[in-house]
Amino acid sequence: MNTTVKWIDGMMMVGESASGHAIVMDGPEELGGNNLGVRPMEMLLIGMGGCTTVDVVSTLKKMREVVDDCRVEISAERADEHPKVFTKIHLHFVISGNNLNEKKIAKAVSLSADKYCSASIMLGKMADVTHDFSIND
Repeated sequence: MNTTVKWIDGMMMVGESASGHAIVMDGPEELGGNNLGVRPMEMLLIGMGGCTTVDVVSTLKKMREVVDDCRVEISAERADEHPKVFTKIHLHFVISGNNLNEKKIAKAVSLSADKYCSASIMLGKMADVTHDFSIND
């Protein structure tokens, strides 16, 4: 896997994936940015959220659950001193569907957290990563 990040100006950068997709990253104005893009540390959380959501949804579909919507709300805390690594990350899944089975959802979230989501497992080497979920029928 290869990516490229190009500095544009100030704190603005454009990241490009090997698959040809690009995303703008920028910093806050107080750090010399223009607030025109997502922060790089936010990108880590977004990537983690995407990785684990794919796992959960695909696992639930394999379990023959009818999922209409799935989102993960991520909250994180960082260390006060440099390097300001994540110290705590909590993922809360909100899943909607038809007659969803709570045990199957718990299993899908657990499988993602413990086996499949490489982003979550990697960040879990540095931070306390926790998961829970709620069901909206």
